[in-house]
Amino acid sequence: MNFPQQAGREQVFALTQDEREEEARKIRRLQVMISMVMSVISQDPNLTVEEASELAAGAKRAALAMFPDKELAYDLLYKPRLQRLMRERFHLQ
Repeated sequence: MNFPQQAGREQVFALTQDEREEEARKIRRLQVMISMVMSVISQDPNLTVEEASELAAGAKRAALAMFPDKELAYDLLYKPRLQRLMRERFHLQ
C-alpha cells in the first residue's frame, strides 16, 4: 500500500514492491555495464584513448537514459572511477 509521508510541503509515496524490484534491476544493469566498460578499457591492448573516451561517454549516455535525473550521482560515483582508469591506462596528466 502507498501511504503518504510528509516531507516538507510535498507528499512522498512509498514505492510498491514491483517498483523497488524494477529500480534494483536498473541499478544492477548499470553496475554491470560500468564494470564491462571498465574491463574493456583496462584490458584491450588495441584500444585507443579516443575509443576509450567514446566508451565512457556512451556509458554516461546509457546511465542517464536509465536514470534521467541522476547526473550528479553519476558524476560522483562513476565518473571519477572512469577518469582514474583512463589516467592509469593511458598515462594521462
